[in-house]
Amino acid sequence: MEQEKETLRIKSDIPNEILLAALKLFAKKGYFNTSLTDIANAAELTTLTSLYQHFPNKQAIASRLYESILDNLNISVDDIRRRNQKASEQLHGIVDLFFKLTDDAPYIMQFLLTTNTNEFLPTQKPLLETPAFSKIIKIIQSGIKSGEIRNIDSLLAYSYFFGIINATLNMVLTGTLDKNASAYQSQTWLIAWNVIAKKSSCF
Repeated sequence: MEQEKETLRIKSDIPNEILLAALKLFAKKGYFNTSLTDIANAAELTTLTSLYQHFPNKQAIASRLYESILDNLNISVDDIRRRNQKASEQLHGIVDLFFKLTDDAPYIMQFLLTTNTNEFLPTQKPLLETPAFSKIIKIIQSGIKSGEIRNIDSLLAYSYFFGIINATLNMVLTGTLDKNASAYQSQTWLIAWNVIAKKSSCF
């Protein structure tokens, strides 16, 4: 019985091991330069058959990854919105999350920020139309309505604000900046927020 339980546990872990291996490879090599054999080897599977038992093809793996990352991000954004009332506080919480993920889970942020998923997941919603990012746009719209954020188009405000955030994180992920993301967090927040704040201010 104990051996059967262990076998079940191992089998249940395999899809997650495949997803994690694929995530790292997609981030390092790119989707098109990663083969199913690469993923199977990185997941320490003995044969490709073991992989096919869980995913029919590479696109299915990428799709599950995309959905899983964005589902978890959506949960985190909901939590940040519940814990904070002002748009500035909510955006600050999201920036904190992005910087923490860049240091603690860089492959996730590389997949989000540098991977053009439209090239291999054409049926998936664009990033800005997913629930998590739609809520971020709503936060900005709320900030405009309350007078915290300048009265400009919400998509422009998003582009200005997260353009600075994402550029900083990209430079950390590529090694252009040689310190952890957390070392640049405060100054990046100040610059990004002051670009869209109605009055030049800091949080």
